[in-house]
Amino acid sequence: MAFFYKQPTNTSKYDVDGVPPLKEAVPLGLQHVFAMFLGNIAVPIIVAKVVGITGDDLTVLVQSAMVMSGVATFIQCYPIWKVGAKLPIVMGSSFGFLPTNISIASTYGISGLLGAAFVGGLFSSFLSFFIKPLRRFFPKVVTGTVVLTIGLSLLPTGITAMAGGNGAEDFGSAKNWLIALFVMTIVLLLNQFGRGMAKTSSILIAIIIGYAVAVPLGMVAFDSVREATWFSLPRPFYFPLVFKWGAIAPMLIMFVVTAVETVGDVTAMTMGGANREPSDRELSGAILANGMTSSLAALFNSLPNTSFSQNIGMITFTKMMSRFIVAVGAIFLIIAGLIPKFGAIMATLPQSVIGGASIIIFSQITLTGIGILTSEPLTDRSKLIVGLSLSFGLGITQVPEAMAALPDSVASLFGGSSIVISCLVALALNIILPSSKLKQ
Repeated sequence: MAFFYKQPTNTSKYDVDGVPPLKEAVPLGLQHVFAMFLGNIAVPIIVAKVVGITGDDLTVLVQSAMVMSGVATFIQCYPIWKVGAKLPIVMGSSFGFLPTNISIASTYGISGLLGAAFVGGLFSSFLSFFIKPLRRFFPKVVTGTVVLTIGLSLLPTGITAMAGGNGAEDFGSAKNWLIALFVMTIVLLLNQFGRGMAKTSSILIAIIIGYAVAVPLGMVAFDSVREATWFSLPRPFYFPLVFKWGAIAPMLIMFVVTAVETVGDVTAMTMGGANREPSDRELSGAILANGMTSSLAALFNSLPNTSFSQNIGMITFTKMMSRFIVAVGAIFLIIAGLIPKFGAIMATLPQSVIGGASIIIFSQITLTGIGILTSEPLTDRSKLIVGLSLSFGLGITQVPEAMAALPDSVASLFGGSSIVISCLVALALNIILPSSKLKQ
């Protein structure tokens, strides 16, 4: 990774353009990788199970997810032309796409899903060039609501991980909870009382200690590490792209929603990490990178990429805005994809260990959303927008049977993601409700 490392004049971890020494950047970059690694590979694994993909085909999907996540993250940090935000944005296969991915893959197969993702990525890229005129539709009441919904929607994911993760035989066991709470306690202690690297790397240190404790407790299985190969290159078009309008249409809608979510993520990062609003250039670059790297990912057998909110939360928690740190993490993601044994070792991290650190990160996203909303006086109008957006977004996802009579395509799009519903409701109400009325 020394190929892009020059003797820096700015070594601040807290500055976007800061280039801290590698002895600091490497563990801090790994900290970001650990926070998103399992989530990134979980999405293709879940989709693969739905369509019956196993063996070498599954290995290709997981490998591609790691490599393309690293490539997309690096481009966000160090843009190519206008592609990339020049911010420390971590990219990966998003759970936000999961219901739509499953719906499309179940009907059109993995090739139909990748074809739809390729077209959707191009559509998202097109949208990015209109962010300046569209930005008036994203005032703080909308972006704050989206960020708050992102944080609230991630909390169950954090609790599930603390309890052992979905599908765990010992889900909810005392051992899982004790490990998770142990990791969480270490993070809190180091963050509050640590100094230097002990403080800034509190999440990584806690994960390593938690992992070391989990091994003798029988919570780590190394079979996958022994079976993994040492080196493997990604193979483009391993799954040929198939283009079906029935698959493309819902994917286009998801990319619109993802663009709004990206606006929320970038806003949360700059507000929480640097106490400023993002620029139009940063927003358009982030969305353009989302689109272009998702289309590129489809060519290399990977599902759509978008910004990872848990890493946004990590930045708001640590205030370390250096894109160099995240770029170092991106290189490790690429290495994990090229060296399957390396990726397999990282995949052995117990969910409860990740959950103990993640729950703190997710809480910070929630608080950032609250901070954006309360940075301006809450009028009766804004209270209606926030209240109804959260009510529909969080309410419908907690009562999915409420959408049972709707077409499957509609139910899968709206019923599986509180972010989608809250975002659309907030956008609609912000346009419909007159700002000159409903004053405090």
